[in-house]
Order: sequence, then structure tokens, then C-alpha cells
Amino acid sequence: MNVRALAAKVLNQVVEQGQSLSQALPAAQQDLSAKDKALLQVFCYGVLRTLPRLDFFCRSLMKKPLKGKQRAMHFLILVGFYQLLYTRIPSHAAVGETVNGAKALKKPALKGMVNGVLRSFLREQADLIEKADKQDTLVYCHPGWLVKRLQAAYGSDLAAKIMDENNQQAPMWLRVNVLHHSRDEYQALLNEAELNSFSAQDAENNNALRLEKATDVYKLPGFEQGWVSVQDGAAQLAAHYLDAQPGELILDACSAPGGKTVHTLELQPEIKQMVAVDADQKRLLRVQENLDRLQLSATVIHGDASKPDSWWSGELFDRILCDAPCSATGVIRRHPDIRWLRRDSDIAELVTLQKSILNALWDKLKPGGILLYATCSILPDENDLQIKSFLQNRSDASLIPLSAQYNSQEKGRQLLPNEAGMDGFYYAKLQKSL
Repeated sequence: MNVRALAAKVLNQVVEQGQSLSQALPAAQQDLSAKDKALLQVFCYGVLRTLPRLDFFCRSLMKKPLKGKQRAMHFLILVGFYQLLYTRIPSHAAVGETVNGAKALKKPALKGMVNGVLRSFLREQADLIEKADKQDTLVYCHPGWLVKRLQAAYGSDLAAKIMDENNQQAPMWLRVNVLHHSRDEYQALLNEAELNSFSAQDAENNNALRLEKATDVYKLPGFEQGWVSVQDGAAQLAAHYLDAQPGELILDACSAPGGKTVHTLELQPEIKQMVAVDADQKRLLRVQENLDRLQLSATVIHGDASKPDSWWSGELFDRILCDAPCSATGVIRRHPDIRWLRRDSDIAELVTLQKSILNALWDKLKPGGILLYATCSILPDENDLQIKSFLQNRSDASLIPLSAQYNSQEKGRQLLPNEAGMDGFYYAKLQKSL
């Protein structure tokens, strides 16, 4: 099985057909060895991170683009470029295996063409790289609309840093289940398993550990017994900021895949009830799987958070986590396909949906209750500006400090990619008047 050909197929599914990498990649990895699974992931993530740059090289070396049924061959060539530029694979092996990929893609007649383009690139790469480095979109490897939005929000220098961080590999974060071990106790278990880890720099993340090197989850001590979960440090802040108390009725809206649901239950097992709602029936299965592995319970409901009357029991909630659908621009380093699947027009649609969900959920919150608004976006329209608009239109809402450590009452907290090693995230904590 030619891994380069598989990578070309996956990339074609993502870029041309609009499938998410998180769906297309696991399907392609099913019958591979652990080594080939990892190699396939490297190729897919790498090409998506550098797509416009590799496309430029391809356009420069070919008289006409490959289209239609030959489109997968275009991505095979990009996989070849990626190996030659960014991996330690010897050039003869990279070229040879990529050329063989043409046969695996049932296009043996195009082997000569693939070989010729890759060898031309080896001869001309210095000149091509110099030309690419003069174009911002080829340096940043982000779509133009996103470059403009980031520069408008953060200025040119910080926007450039954000985009550079988006092109790096994200670390693997762990959330220690305090129902079983303290963070220090579990870190000792990791040391015994020869897995180096670091405590979170953020003082509020007292259950979080960052691995020095990513590993298979089943190599983590007690993973199957629910001792630990994989969750980015920024996402772990949600349960801390929500701060559920004994006897309270809690709603996690837009809850799939359930990491924040179970973390809330780990931190406060004495709540009255946890209700987890999501509009995606398939992703709700992940919520139940997480609950089952951790031996926790919640009321899992398939429902639209913007239309709670269709699933609401009638009892007002003490606290609501509104983990709103968003552009996911804060997690591009984990999901490099996001930048190519999103469109500029999506942002306004998402802002409208977020507003609808916020207003609908607010009506189901008790007087004095808390709503924690969260996104994995770094765009102001979805975050500070969204909350500012909500506060202007809701006289019974006020912004309150997220925690004792983060006590700004003026605005929410915007985390940028790789801030303290974490993903880009936004939080704002709202309280309803009595």
C-alpha cells in the first residue's frame, strides 16, 4: 500500500470535495501499520499547512493543471514536494516512492510526468523558493481573507506571529482525572512509563499536563480506566471557569465530543444533573463514549441549542456552558484543513448563529445564574464584539471575572495560538440579574 498515494487521495477529498481531515484521515489509516499511519498523517498535515506554496511550485513547473479524474495526481506531486522540502527522507527515496504512487492511483501512464516534475523541482527549487518568499500569501500559507482579518484585528506583526504558530505542530495535552489522582501523582506515573511531561504554565490549569512528545493514548497509564483524557490546555479552562457547585443543574450546550462535559463532572461530582446537548447525532456518540470510559453520567440530548423549547425539561439552569459553533480559527495548528474549508462569508453566518444560541440559552438561565461563553476562535466578531453586542441588548446581563486569577471585568479572555503552549480560545463569563 503506497502511503503517498493514500495521502493524495485524502488531500483530494479534503481540498476538492470539502471533507474534514478528521473524517478522511482516520478512514485511510485503518489498515496501516503504526509507522505508516504516522507517515500518512505527516504528509496530510504537512501539505495542508503549506498548500499555497506547494501549489505555486506545481503551477510554475507544469504547462497546465491536472483536473478532473487526474486531480489526485496533482496532490501526489504536492506530497513529493513536501517530502523534498520538509522531511529527512532522502530525495531519491522521496521521488521513487512518489512516482510509484501514480501506479497505486491507477495512473501508471503518468509516472514519467510525476518523475519529470519532481526532478525539475530539485534543479530549480532555490529559484522557486526565492520567488515564493516575495509573496505574503505564500509565506504565511493562509487564505487572503483570513490574512486580512488577522491583520485588522491584531496588526501586521502579531498577525504574522499567529500565522507562524498556526503552521507549527500542536503539543499533546492531558487532563488528569482528579477523581483518581492528583496531577503530581499522575505525572509520577508518566515518569515511570518514560513519558516526559510539563505542568501547565497557567495556574488555573491545575489538572493539565503537556507531553514532551505525543504518544498513543493506550500507552498512557490508566487511559482505559479513565485516569486521564486528551484535551488541550485552553479547552480545560472551561470547566474551571464554569465552576459548577454541588446541587446545581448544569447545561453543556453544543457539547460534543464531550471533553468539557466530563471535566465538569470530574471537578464537581455532586452537581444535581449534567445535561449535554448537541445538534450532531453522530458526534453525540463521542459524548457517551467519554462518559462511559470515565464512568460518569449525564443526560445526553440530541437537540438544537438555538431552539431549546424542543428539548428543554422546563427547569431553569444554574449554569450554562455555551461552547458556541465558531470558525475554529484558534485551532488551525491542530486542524490545518480549517483554513481551506472556511470562507470569509462563513463568519457573518456564524456570528448570527452564535447570537441566536446566546439569546435562546439566556432565557433558560436562572436569575443569578452563570453563562460561560466559549469559542475556539481568535476573530473579534465571534468573541469580544459578540459579547459587547449581547450586553448592549440584555439589561439583565453583566460581565463578571472569569476567576480569582483572571479577574478582568472589562472584557473576556482571548488566548492566541501557543500562548502558554495552548490553543487559541476565548472565554467570557456572564451573570443574570436577580
